[in-house]
Amino acid sequence: MTATADTARTGARDRLLRLAMRADAVMTGLAGLAALPLAGTLAELSGTTTAIEYSLAAFFIGYGVVVFGLAALPLPSLRGAGVAVIAANILYAVAAVIVVVTDVWSMTGTGIALTLATGVYTLVFAELQYVGWRRL
Repeated sequence: MTATADTARTGARDRLLRLAMRADAVMTGLAGLAALPLAGTLAELSGTTTAIEYSLAAFFIGYGVVVFGLAALPLPSLRGAGVAVIAANILYAVAAVIVVVTDVWSMTGTGIALTLATGVYTLVFAELQYVGWRRL
């Protein structure tokens, strides 16, 4: 009876973190899949190159697969995985701002807006994941 009660409490505690990680993984992976056939168009709109767009799409797909897998880890391992995903999201948001500020890719206004929007998106997920991690 105690094991069942402990499992129920653990499931309630880790639910938000797992949900936020899975949602982040699915949304990011789908964005990567959608970007593959649109790489040329995205490059024209953003002022980058198709190589950059293909690379970002591949990164998004890979990130999605990895984070989805990490969300399935047992609770003791989920703590560390959650911190790693939160840190990766924050790092991505900072990198997005640095790319815009340093003008490393000489992006158009649309490219700047899209890049900053992805940074905000990752910070929103980092916040949700952090709230879920704190509940553990």
